[in-house]
Amino acid sequence: PFPPKPKSKSALFLLGIRIIKAVVSTQSTGRNEKTLAIIKPDAVSKVGPILERICKEGIKFCNAKMVNLSKLEAAAFYAEHAGKHFFDELIEFIVSAPIIVLELMGDNVISRWRNIIGPTNASEARSKVPQSLRALYGSNGTANACHGSDSPKSAEREIEFFFGSERRPAGTAALSGTLCLVKPHSIEGGNTGKIVSQITEAGYEISGMEMFNLDRANAEEFLEIYKGVVTEYSQMVTELCSGPCLAIEILGEHKEFREFVGPADPEIARHLRPKTIRAKYGKDKIFNSIHCTDLPEDVGLEIEYFFRILSQ
Repeated sequence: PFPPKPKSKSALFLLGIRIIKAVVSTQSTGRNEKTLAIIKPDAVSKVGPILERICKEGIKFCNAKMVNLSKLEAAAFYAEHAGKHFFDELIEFIVSAPIIVLELMGDNVISRWRNIIGPTNASEARSKVPQSLRALYGSNGTANACHGSDSPKSAEREIEFFFGSERRPAGTAALSGTLCLVKPHSIEGGNTGKIVSQITEAGYEISGMEMFNLDRANAEEFLEIYKGVVTEYSQMVTELCSGPCLAIEILGEHKEFREFVGPADPEIARHLRPKTIRAKYGKDKIFNSIHCTDLPEDVGLEIEYFFRILSQ
């Protein structure tokens, strides 16, 4: 048989044009778009339900961090509003307590997220879009629960501000609590918000939060204590570096939180403690929803590994 005839230069040129048009079309229609979301000081206590809403809408998390803004950082972020009558009040409010910043991704996510949070003024939101986040958790035009980028250009600038390679706002971890690590399969399965809600509804205070993408070397180092101890060690490492994980610093007594999470084996948890996190959202000893520190002497080491070493 004869070899296939090479495509002509004109055919290859037309193919290239089609590929370029496809890429431009994807960008212009907002597919796999990114935006920045901020959970403001007045709504941080509602982070669980807000994350649940994001998951329910099919929007993905690319990045997350709880931060404290300085006045200089806040003024730089809101520079476009400098000189407006509400600027000083806005700056004072946004630096008054920790905020949670999220990089979100999804089709047309800029407009979708702004629809989810509702009109800028919470009073207007309650009358026009009563199920919007600002209607549910906001108070007025400044303390209005959430922020969302208003354009692709703004989203790019705002994401770079919090998650770029330059100096970023400091995290809030006190390096004195206990670690809760939401595993990749829980995030992929859309259970992040439900897990965080269960934690906060039980009265635990979240003092630090950050999303990480571990490589295998990081995962092996973090889980080294289990090497040679549990037969699932290699599979545990593979799961932990299979996607993003969410590290949460919990203020509270280590032993109490460990009992709250449930037995490491979800099957045992479902029989003995069916209301625990692992009983509800775990599958087996590898995919058991979250990691929490096992030994009291490792509490400080695990917190510092994520919030001091990896965070930098």
